[in-house]
Amino acid sequence: MVGIVLLAELEVFHSRPIAPTRRVALGQLQLPVDPSPGHGGVLLGGVVARFSNDMDPDLYPDIFALSRELEAGMRIPQPRLRHRFQQDIVGLGSSVQQLVQVDGEMSYIFESDKGAPEQFVLAAIYAAGELDGGIRASVMETIRQGLRWSGPVGPSLIFHLLGGSASAVGSLSMGTGDPVSWALSVLGFGGADETPEKKIILTRFRDLLRDAHPDHGGGENDAADRITELTEARRILLAS
Repeated sequence: MVGIVLLAELEVFHSRPIAPTRRVALGQLQLPVDPSPGHGGVLLGGVVARFSNDMDPDLYPDIFALSRELEAGMRIPQPRLRHRFQQDIVGLGSSVQQLVQVDGEMSYIFESDKGAPEQFVLAAIYAAGELDGGIRASVMETIRQGLRWSGPVGPSLIFHLLGGSASAVGSLSMGTGDPVSWALSVLGFGGADETPEKKIILTRFRDLLRDAHPDHGGGENDAADRITELTEARRILLAS
């Protein structure tokens, strides 16, 4: 049976993409940010990475500028990026973006069919702007990392948003479940009832390490992240 745990959630209220008046509001937020950037920051950065690629590239400078202004606690004149940010949700539709843990591994669930990409990117940035000052800066930087991302939206993105730190991934896994489950999933043992023997772990690690290397077909951009992730998973399992 697959175990799914909700780690973070962003509810976005928005006008229809074809509506003449473009509006965005925030709904229910579950954005834990400890240790920073936390699951909340990973979700917001993921939302921005997922939807910014569908935006007009000419909007990118204003998105970066908006993140800096909100980080500094500035008041934002409306509308921004052709959308009005408001509190009133009457007449607006809603979409929910989530970060979940499935059998020990973090992944995203995006709802994209009812709103425009600009609305979701704006909502993520405005949600970060409502965080306390010290945390806000860290989460905004995570969002900007998402804006710069050009790869697949999955484990490699999460790794990237956490600064390329496998220990940070493990730390977040410890906060919501079992780091051993995360490590089992990384090495392809997801769903195992117990930790495999050391010899089996090492064999699987070497096989996956070879596959991850650019010389054996692994992507150059993601190879370093994947190798570090595999190494951390091996360390956790051999120590358990």
